[in-house]
Amino acid sequence: MTYCVSMLLDAGMVFLSDSRTNAGVDHINTFRKMSIFQRPGERVMVLMSSGNLAITQQLVSMLREAMAAQDGRENLWSMPNMFEAARHVGDTLREVHRRDADALQSFGIDFTAALILGGQIGNEAPRLFHIYAAGNFIEATPDTPYFQIGESKYGKPIIDRVVKSQTSLDEAAKLALISMDSTIRSNLSVGVPLDLAILKTDELKISSHVSIDAKNEYFAMIRNRWSEALGHAFDELPNPDWLSGEAAPKGDA
Repeated sequence: MTYCVSMLLDAGMVFLSDSRTNAGVDHINTFRKMSIFQRPGERVMVLMSSGNLAITQQLVSMLREAMAAQDGRENLWSMPNMFEAARHVGDTLREVHRRDADALQSFGIDFTAALILGGQIGNEAPRLFHIYAAGNFIEATPDTPYFQIGESKYGKPIIDRVVKSQTSLDEAAKLALISMDSTIRSNLSVGVPLDLAILKTDELKISSHVSIDAKNEYFAMIRNRWSEALGHAFDELPNPDWLSGEAAPKGDA
């Protein structure tokens, strides 16, 4: 399993992915889940993936092959906007399905893939998409400015409570790392090293790309301080009154 999260903010975009794959306790390996495509000053795109690794690796290989071919076929360099880029990625995923789905099914393997694609092309505002296994997709909005794929449930509550379009990039990076820490603590199939990429609006290039391993001092610090802060907050909450001998609260009729 894996965990990836991205946020679309007024100031830009934040992407974070882990790199662990799990096919049982004896088969835990490291594979990057983030791919970056950029022509500085023209366009920048980040693609993150979860699901069957063979499927998502084939997808990325086909995207890169089309970009390098120079034979007139459509590719991520030729897309006029991010919506068309998301459509192209979805179409390529459908092509992988046409090639492999029947063979996978004959071996009892489901066609599983989920993607996050975000970035900026030219003068268009940055956009963020969640692409499903069928190749269809949805777009982030100011009301829901983030997407998660993979093992998302553990890291979702803190993002729901904090993120908004006005959140700064530094705060969003911190928030993404706290969300990742919550996931790592609760699921052994998610783990370091992590890839963190930041795009600033209208820069049309990756502003920062960091690999975070278990020895990263900042990640270790926020993991410890966040755990301590949660413990202190829990200790400060009052106990239920009814456990002190008072009448128990009545439930809804």
